[in-house]
Amino acid sequence: MAKIKYAFKEKDKAKSAKAVGNSLQISPKHAVELCRELRGKKLDVAKSYLEDVIKMNQAVPFKRHNKQVGHRKGLNGWPTGRYPVKAASYILNVLKNAEANAEYKGLDTENLKIQHISSHRGRIRRGFRPRAFGRGSPFNTPTTHVQIVLGEA
Repeated sequence: MAKIKYAFKEKDKAKSAKAVGNSLQISPKHAVELCRELRGKKLDVAKSYLEDVIKMNQAVPFKRHNKQVGHRKGLNGWPTGRYPVKAASYILNVLKNAEANAEYKGLDTENLKIQHISSHRGRIRRGFRPRAFGRGSPFNTPTTHVQIVLGEA
C-alpha cells in the first residue's frame, strides 16, 4: 500500500487522529465547498451539519464554484448554494473513520475539533459512451481525495 502524505503537519501526534478517503467517486468541486464549510468546526457540529445536508434541510454555500448556481433559503451572508448529498455522505464516512481512530487512540471524542480538512482532485477514471455509427464519446469520472485531521480542542 502506498504511503499517504498529508497536507498538514500536526504538532502533537498523540493528541490527534487522521483519516483519509482516496479516489472517492464524488465531485471535486462539491468536496471543496463542503471542506471549506466544515473547517474548524467541532466534531458533533460537523456530523449534524452533514446529516442535515444529506436530508436536504441545510444548503451548502457555494462561494468558489458558483457560476449559474441558484439561490437557496437559509444561507446567511451568501445567496448561492446547493445540496451535495453524495459528497456529504462520503465525507461523513471519512469523518466517522477519523472519530473511530481517535477513540482507538484514547482521545476524548466529546472534545474533538476538525484541525484540518482538505480535498484534492484524484485520478480521472476513463470511460466511453457508445454513440451511433460505431463511434464513442468520452465519459470520464472524476475522483477526489479527502484528508481529515481531528485534534482535541
